[in-house]
Amino acid sequence: MERREDGRDWPYRVDPYGFERPEDFDYASYEAFFSRYLVVLTRRAIKWSKLLKGKNSIQKSLKVKRYIRKGIPNEHRALIWMIVSGAQTNMEQNPGYYHRLLEGEKNDKLVEAIKTDMNRTFPDNVKFRKTADPCLQHTLYNVLVAYGHHNKAVGYCQGMNFIAGYLILITKSEEESFWLLDALIGRILPDYYSPAMLGLKTDQEVLGELVKMKVPAVAELMERHGVMWTLVVSRWFICLFIDILPVETVLRIWDCLFYEGSKIIFRVALTLIKQHQAFILEATNFPDICDKFKEITKGTFVTECHSFMQVNSLQLLVATN
Repeated sequence: MERREDGRDWPYRVDPYGFERPEDFDYASYEAFFSRYLVVLTRRAIKWSKLLKGKNSIQKSLKVKRYIRKGIPNEHRALIWMIVSGAQTNMEQNPGYYHRLLEGEKNDKLVEAIKTDMNRTFPDNVKFRKTADPCLQHTLYNVLVAYGHHNKAVGYCQGMNFIAGYLILITKSEEESFWLLDALIGRILPDYYSPAMLGLKTDQEVLGELVKMKVPAVAELMERHGVMWTLVVSRWFICLFIDILPVETVLRIWDCLFYEGSKIIFRVALTLIKQHQAFILEATNFPDICDKFKEITKGTFVTECHSFMQVNSLQLLVATN
């Protein structure tokens, strides 16, 4: 077993989802956080088990919404995402459809575009490497090819590979990942991934307007230096915070995304900007602003996913009132 200079054995270098931790990873701070978060996870797991009572079904309600905002335990996450997004219903109403897509005639151009992105998808995740057994690249390829032929108006565009990859890591099921991808791209985030990306562009403009209302000093700074919102937040929207925020935090955001829809993206964005307003306002030029927006997605505030989501829940009132 490989041992690092700090005494960490190899398994510690890889998180539970297969992502390698960077060389400068702060193990002490993370372990301090996770020891506290483990208490929360245990308490939530007990509550969710009582709520589900061994059944694979749940009805939308204020109680369920509250439970989801406080986090879905990993053992229930795939099931809850499937149910609340409508993906479970669609899968049950279309038995065998996913496999028929894989067996059908393929669009060579689409297939080539997907193949090109395989090795670019999570190079820091050991489960997506060609040497992995099983290698999730094959699973990812199937999900993206099936979806591209299911939704010909979208086909495939960059960003979808990372989203499908996360779905595979959580569901451990090709077919469920396909139907969740359909829920996201087809219903929850319409026109985010279409060729013109109209939905994506519109939502970034909406965020700009929200910042003007809620954090006007930041909006004024952006305008004064000619920084377009798309330059600093486009990856937040396209990748749904993958590779932007820590994995656990992204999953907590997605819990809400599948239940409440795209407004969670605005809430998270506003939380990041409001929380770091003073830091952003220190910027004195165009590149400085861009650097500040990269920095605000790092550190303890975003790593401590439970407290981050509690602050973020308060932004619901900020964003909608």
